[in-house]
Amino acid sequence: MNITDLDKKLSTLEARHHELEKLMARPETASDPALVQKYGREYASLNEVVGLYQQLQKTRAQIAGIERMIEDGLDPEMKELAFEELASLRDRENEQGRALRLALLPKDIMDDRDAIVTIQAGAGGDEAGLFAADLFRMYTRYADARRWQVEVLDTNESGIGGYKEVVLEIHGKGAYSRLKYEGGTHRVQRVPATESQGRIHTSTAKVIVLPEAEEIEVEIRPEDIRVDVYRSTGHGGQSVNTTDSAVRVTHLPTGLIVTCQDEKSQIKNKAKALGVLRSRLWDLEQQKRAAELGAARRLQVQTGDRSEKIRTYNFPQDRVTDHRINLTVHNLARVLDGDLDPIIDALITSDQAEKLAAGVEE
Repeated sequence: MNITDLDKKLSTLEARHHELEKLMARPETASDPALVQKYGREYASLNEVVGLYQQLQKTRAQIAGIERMIEDGLDPEMKELAFEELASLRDRENEQGRALRLALLPKDIMDDRDAIVTIQAGAGGDEAGLFAADLFRMYTRYADARRWQVEVLDTNESGIGGYKEVVLEIHGKGAYSRLKYEGGTHRVQRVPATESQGRIHTSTAKVIVLPEAEEIEVEIRPEDIRVDVYRSTGHGGQSVNTTDSAVRVTHLPTGLIVTCQDEKSQIKNKAKALGVLRSRLWDLEQQKRAAELGAARRLQVQTGDRSEKIRTYNFPQDRVTDHRINLTVHNLARVLDGDLDPIIDALITSDQAEKLAAGVEE
């Protein structure tokens, strides 16, 4: 997008922003909650872009003012200072222009949703289950640091403190927009606690990250599901193993099975299980559409194929390597303690750079 086209687009968005202000101020709008929500959502979506555009216009006005001063004639000392200020303002103009291009990139409509994270032990037997438990702790710590709420929906424990599978829902602003980069196969290289000869083993775990889907996006017909109830197992309070509160929902057309035993209430467990099922059905539909389109360019750091190895946690070398962007960070213990922002920030930056280079437009 060249400068002229960019300015035209931004001018149009600014005009729409002003128009929405007037529309929301109308009495007939105030009396219609649906209209208030519609206009308010659009207005909020334009705030960032319009604010950045106004900052850019201010910088351009300052540049024009200094250029006029130079043309009108200045003494040598003042002229030198003017040129220094002009160089600084042009750097700012370039930075603001790049920020605007990033703000104009198409947004993932699911970025504001909560995230449903499934961690599954892969190759490596008991060690893979222990690694799945490490990842569970890592994401829980990361969520705590960002003040997100974590709900464990279902667990399938292994015998030595690991997990065959654990499903959790993470509630919070930006949860899916950041955690979606965690989807894929994670690999660990270390000496297992059960290894007597000190040999390094390689194990894997798969992480699946889905946005929470709403009922209006995915319809689940009652005749398409079978609901089974059973007694909860594992750690819990006095209610564990005393009531049939755990729920297993089977989606007959696809064969998808979701279980939930976190709540003491069968009704609540069913509602949560249906929520996870809804997200998995939404994901199946997205995969189907992507396969049909086929020609859409897959960017380097998007979640991609879940069978793809995305990251290695190497204990002997105290390093974590993300293979999608060839990023290596040290202090592995800190990463496993939830310090994921440096990695995720780098993935987001690389993703944005790829989109800018590809000339992605709305």
